[in-house]
Parts: sequence; C-alpha cells; structure tokens
Amino acid sequence: MKLTEILSPERVVSGAAVTSKKKALEELSNLLATGAANLGNGEVFNSLTGREKLGSTGLGHGVAIPHGRVAGVDRSVGAFMRVKHPVDYDSHDGNPVDLIFGLLVPQTATEAHLKHLAAVAEMFSDDAFCSKLRAAQDSASLYALLSGYTPSR
Repeated sequence: MKLTEILSPERVVSGAAVTSKKKALEELSNLLATGAANLGNGEVFNSLTGREKLGSTGLGHGVAIPHGRVAGVDRSVGAFMRVKHPVDYDSHDGNPVDLIFGLLVPQTATEAHLKHLAAVAEMFSDDAFCSKLRAAQDSASLYALLSGYTPSR
C-alpha cells in the first residue's frame, strides 16, 4: 500500500499545539474531515472517541493511531500530526504521544481498508522511521517521509 492513496499534504501537520488527548482528537477530526467531503468534523470526532472508549489507540513509544469506521465514506482517509508538546494519551506504556496518525475507514470496511490500518501500524513500529519523523523540519518534510516510506523487510 502506498500511503499517498489515503494521505494528502494538506492533512499533514507539524507542530500541532494541542494540550490533551481530546484536543488532539478534535484537531485530527478537522484534518480527516477535509478528506471526506460529506462528513463534518463532529461525526469524525464521535467515531474516533467511540473507538477510544474500547481501549486506547496509543501504541506506545510516543505513537497513537486513532481510527474509526464511518458511514458516508467510500474510501480510507488518513491524516498525520506531530504535536508540539507530547500529550498524555492513556497509552499502554504510559508514555505521552507526539506522533498521531488518524485513519477513517468506511462503515462496511473491506479487507483492503483494514490492510491500511495494519500498514500504518507497521510503519509506526519502525523506531528509526519515527526518529526521522521527529527530526523533520516542517509539514512538507513530514509528508515526504510518510509518502516515501517503504518497509525495511
């Protein structure tokens, strides 16, 4: 999977100034809604927070992948934020989060859509890649890294 199938430069932000998990999800919802023309950010936020109630999507090592299924989208949509100051995210390892990749998939997600989530999770389990994201100078550099990512295997 090429990340450019679900991610655009407009939905990649460096230095998001959020102060909590809720604020991070609100900002991420705004970004994701721009990729789903018929959805409002409130619907996206409700989907993401509904998923968080099942268990935190904070993977550990400063990474979170909030995701949700939404009626009204026909393809997966992604957004990425590197936050200015890490936020408490109820991650499994207890560490705050600074890299957040959001993903919306259609309500009737197919196996192909679920593969997007698996590919994103694999990407963010690569510590060297995460270090490059943390060192990137700006949003354009982040998008270049994300869109050019290839698994090391």
